[in-house]
Amino acid sequence: MAIAIRKPHEIAKLKVANAIVGKTLNYLQQNIQVGMSLQEIDAMGEAFIRKEGATPSFKGLYGFPASVCTSINNIIIHGIPTDYCIQDGDILGIDLGTKIDGYFGDGAVTMAIGKISEDDEKLIACAKDSLYYAISQIKEGMRFKELSYILEQFILERGFVPLREFCGHGIGTKPHEEPSIPNYVEGSAKSGPKIKNGMVFCIEPMVCQKSSKPIVLEDKWSIVSEDGLRTSHYEHTVAIIDKKAVILTQYQE
Repeated sequence: MAIAIRKPHEIAKLKVANAIVGKTLNYLQQNIQVGMSLQEIDAMGEAFIRKEGATPSFKGLYGFPASVCTSINNIIIHGIPTDYCIQDGDILGIDLGTKIDGYFGDGAVTMAIGKISEDDEKLIACAKDSLYYAISQIKEGMRFKELSYILEQFILERGFVPLREFCGHGIGTKPHEEPSIPNYVEGSAKSGPKIKNGMVFCIEPMVCQKSSKPIVLEDKWSIVSEDGLRTSHYEHTVAIIDKKAVILTQYQE
């Protein structure tokens, strides 16, 4: 399938959906407290999304049972909310999506719960910094594989490794569209489709410590690294407008 080129009115609708994502992530980061259960956090996120007039798009997507992916400590993505109560020193990935007026939004952060170790601070910073650096390097006409190369090199230079087999993606009238955007390169970075004005896609570095190999846990959703160590994940939805990447999930009051 071809990668969609969005018209201005479509990007306007995607801005609305993704602004709600950014606003919800901001709300959760400000209100999550030690002692809350992952299920409580999920309920908070869902209620906020609905209050903003959108539908939580993850709920029921491919059979996922919740509105917010709550990925605790060594779980990197797709964590199912449970009755686990978060503790001081945990790190928590929150990933959520919205749907409004037929268009989708998607974004994620990894946050510290209370005081975390210096190593965990570096882990979280790698995912966040690699995301913003990659976005700053996007230019119309570069290839998506070049973007993947930038992400991979940044992560490796920080002493970490990118998770394999999972990736960023296009987004629009479906939550996942073409292209796939891995955080690593297979083959030549000078091959494959180019980034063009009007494209909208999600970039989501997934950072592991030693092993890039993913393991699916018994719940058939939660993904961890084979090394069993803590992980970090960040995600923004961006649109290419006037030949530059504009973050749609960046929340500003």
